[in-house]
Amino acid sequence: MQKQFRVVGLQATADARKLETELLKIAGARDAKVDLQSECASVEFSQGVSFEKMRDAAINAGFDAEEKLLEKDFEKSQREKEIADYWRRFVISLALSIPLLLFFLEHLKIISLPLPQEVMAYSAFIQLLLAAPVMWVNRIIFIRGWRAVVVSRSPTMDTLVGLGVGASFVYSVITTFGFPGALYFEVGTFLLTFIALGKYLEAVARGKTSEAIKQLVGLQPKTALVVRGKNEVEMPISQVVVGDILLVKPGEKIPVDGIVVEGESAVDESMVTGESMPVLKRKNSVAIGATINKNGFLKIRATKVGSDTMLSQIIRLVQRAQASKAPIQDVVDKVSAFFVPVVAAVAILSFSFWLFSGKPFEFALSVFMSVLIIACPCSLGLATPTAITAGMGLGAQSGILFKNSKALQELERVNVVVFDKTGTLTKGEPVVTDIVALDGFSETLLLQLAASAEKNSEHPLAGAIVKKAEAKKLSFKKASSFQAIAGKGVVAKVGGKKIVIGTEKFLAENSVAASKARVLKQKLEAEGKTVVLVGAEGKIAGIIAIADTLKESSFEAVAALKGKGLRVVMLTGDNWRTAKAIAAQAGIAEVLAEVLPQEKELKVRELQKSGRVAMVGDGINDAPALAAATVGIAIGSGTDVAIEAGDVVLVKNDLNKVAQAIGISRFTMRKIRENLFWAFGYNLIGIPIAAGVLYPFYGVLLNPALAGAAMALSSLSVTTNASLMRFHKIN
Repeated sequence: MQKQFRVVGLQATADARKLETELLKIAGARDAKVDLQSECASVEFSQGVSFEKMRDAAINAGFDAEEKLLEKDFEKSQREKEIADYWRRFVISLALSIPLLLFFLEHLKIISLPLPQEVMAYSAFIQLLLAAPVMWVNRIIFIRGWRAVVVSRSPTMDTLVGLGVGASFVYSVITTFGFPGALYFEVGTFLLTFIALGKYLEAVARGKTSEAIKQLVGLQPKTALVVRGKNEVEMPISQVVVGDILLVKPGEKIPVDGIVVEGESAVDESMVTGESMPVLKRKNSVAIGATINKNGFLKIRATKVGSDTMLSQIIRLVQRAQASKAPIQDVVDKVSAFFVPVVAAVAILSFSFWLFSGKPFEFALSVFMSVLIIACPCSLGLATPTAITAGMGLGAQSGILFKNSKALQELERVNVVVFDKTGTLTKGEPVVTDIVALDGFSETLLLQLAASAEKNSEHPLAGAIVKKAEAKKLSFKKASSFQAIAGKGVVAKVGGKKIVIGTEKFLAENSVAASKARVLKQKLEAEGKTVVLVGAEGKIAGIIAIADTLKESSFEAVAALKGKGLRVVMLTGDNWRTAKAIAAQAGIAEVLAEVLPQEKELKVRELQKSGRVAMVGDGINDAPALAAATVGIAIGSGTDVAIEAGDVVLVKNDLNKVAQAIGISRFTMRKIRENLFWAFGYNLIGIPIAAGVLYPFYGVLLNPALAGAAMALSSLSVTTNASLMRFHKIN
């Protein structure tokens, strides 16, 4: 039994770990996962448990809980409030930090501020008045940093920032009121400004995580036409019960899952099953809610309603998959667990050593401050986001949108790429591939007769034939006596001739012998094509083959991925014959076919047992698999649901971009590692110097101002390294 709820107040990975620990204390809890990005907790229980117990656990961990995961108004208001708060913090911090920078430059004699001497005499107090509001609006960082140590006992980036910024601010305040020393207000305010901007961008990206669920909810019809007694009543979908008889007209969505009790029609199930061709539904056929009835009238008996429908199951699968993704353990946060105590210990020991060595208190305090300031993780904070931003920019220039930094990081380690078939590897719509004329008919005449007869039909195969004739600029002859028989074919009079289009059995029923076309028909079907036979005036006129054809970029894209050493798999709801034919054309050897939506997610999870999986898809039926994969890659021309469920979006609908996205990820992660190397290198060299290791031998000592300059230099190096990324060409 699985329970989910939204967590209110999550901020860091340490928060997620703390909440998971509390949730596992509930009786019967077997597993707990907290997803920081979607702010959702998922708990597996061996027995029933009330929401109140889960909320109590959340409160014990320092958070609150919201039971209604799909409450749009609540989520929207919370998201907008969070985004607005971070933007306000950034604007205030930036506006007040710029004057502080000018005062700093004036102190270094780099510029001269056009202010009266009477005003400059109080510059320290002016800087304090500018810096104090920045500290206040960003106080949550100090609170979280303190909580990480006291509550979670796991220091984080916030702890490091809080120590460095807090120390520089407190020292500057003391100096403002007469203590000998320099001012470092600008050091802390600019760091907080950058962090506020980063948090704002994160909040905007995180706000999109629930959109896939909302899109899925919107697919279900709002009303249904129900037979009650002798009346037909239109009622809200929520009032439909199992056993109700529903009427579904051509072009309408099927409201709920059910069984056809009367009528025949082709139903477009591609959004759910991945089957590219419409499926014939007749008495006793299973109908799936939210699929589209194409051209016939159906009576359906409801068998599954509400949360039991296939669409609802898909919603739960997407929700569960999103929640089960463990948050990335950021390199900096991992190091923080031991880096913070080490820095604090070095600062305290250095202060104590020099004080008890007979040095003045001001000297010992200056050493203490220098250690904390040079260790303030500005460059560590910049190392990852600057490279991530540059990597996302590279992707955007190439038509590749990384929706979050997690996707950009995880894609580097992917070793299996899974492609959906319909609409991903293929174009997603039936087109005429072969026209073979027989018994003296020309291909042009064959297509003209067939298109003229099919022009009044609503069937997708008929539409493909008509489009082919239009592309060849053929004229249409007037058709009369048109009759479409669902599941069989079409009969019409064209130019005075009786035209029969459909299966071999249907042609035989209309006195047209088609045995001479049988071998060719079987050959084309073996290639994964749908074959229709055309008869004219009692003779077999020819064959028209129709298929969902491969995209131009598919073969090249698969080859590029194989060239990168990746395993490529095709996963589809379509039949084995068609799947194997398309896979062979694309150069894919490994095929998984006839897989339902809920099974797609399971197949992806099975593949993840042997590696990290990137799932590439475009349809509603792909949404659970996209969400479950290590990285979901959505085709930009696909459904909104697939795009929102995916982590990466290929805007230009070019499958070659899959290999490019992986290339960008690998390049970006290499730059991140370089940045972290330089950032930690500065600390490893700078902290001992700041502590006074070289002072007894060479008289070298970093005062807080020099420590701040060294910190700025380390930040500049990682920023420059990331900025140069935009000139890199990704293959």
